[in-house]
Amino acid sequence: MNVMTKNIAYQKTMLKNGQKVNYVRQGYGEPVILIHGLAASLHDWDDMLPELERKGYAGYALDLLGHGESEKPVFSHEYTLENAFLHFEHWLDALHLREPLTLVGHSLGGGLALMYALRHPQRVRALTLINPFYSVSQLPLILRKVFRHQLINTTLIERTPYNVFRFLVDMTSFNYYIGRRESHILPEHVRYQTALDYKRAASGIYNIPRTLPRAEFDLSRLHQPTLLLWGGRDQTLSPSSFDQLARSLPNLAASKQFHICGHVPHQCHPERLNPVVMEFLRTI
Repeated sequence: MNVMTKNIAYQKTMLKNGQKVNYVRQGYGEPVILIHGLAASLHDWDDMLPELERKGYAGYALDLLGHGESEKPVFSHEYTLENAFLHFEHWLDALHLREPLTLVGHSLGGGLALMYALRHPQRVRALTLINPFYSVSQLPLILRKVFRHQLINTTLIERTPYNVFRFLVDMTSFNYYIGRRESHILPEHVRYQTALDYKRAASGIYNIPRTLPRAEFDLSRLHQPTLLLWGGRDQTLSPSSFDQLARSLPNLAASKQFHICGHVPHQCHPERLNPVVMEFLRTI
C-alpha cells in the first residue's frame, strides 16, 4: 500500500517474519529516521517531518510494534524491548537505505536509537535524543514498582474509552502556577492525537519498560555525534537523568533543556526545538 500526498508517502510493508509495519516518508535527500515513544505513534513527528522536507532531507517515521497501525501481537509476553527493537531493525533493513542514517528518538524511541547505534555503529551517522528512556531508574518509584512484574490482566486499559484518555491528557497538559492556571502547553491537535494513540495502542506495550536492560548501556562505544534535548518539567522520566546522560556521552555535540516543556518538547514547542535539530543536522 502506498498513498501519496505531495511528497508524503504513507506506506504499509510486511517484514520477512510476517509482521506489519505502518510508516510514512516525507521529502527527498539524506534519510532521517524518527522513532516515537511508548503509547505514541508516527504522528508524534507531524511538526518535524515538513521541516525536514524543507531542509532537503527524507524523513521516515514508523509506528513501533504494538502501536498505531503496526503489528499488534496477541500475547502480552511478546511485548519486550528486544522484540520492539527487532521490529524496528527489520523495518530499517526493508527500506534498503544505503546512506548512513541519522536517528531521532523520543523516550522509548531514544532507547531504541541508542541500541541501534551500539549494535550497528557503521549504519548510524548521528543521533538526536529527546527525553530518552534508557533505564528503569529514570522512572518515578511507583512506576518502577508497577513495571517490575509482567502485566497480564490489561482488560481495564483495553476497555478505557477515548474520552477518558482525552480527559487525562487535557488535565496533565495544563500549566499550573500559584493563584492562576495558564493555557495548555500542548496544542489541540496534539492532545487529540495523543489520546487517540493511547486508545489505539495494544495494552501489551506496557510490558516493554520492565524488559529494559538492568545494566547501563556501554556508552563508551558510542562514537556518533549526539544532540541531547529534554523538557525540564518531565514528570515521566527524571530530568536529572538527562544531565547524567549528557556527562556520559563520548561525542556530545550539544545539549539543551526546554524549561517550560515536560516529556514531549518536540510537541510542546516545535517552533523552538525543530531549529535546534535542523542546525545540528546541518553541522554534521
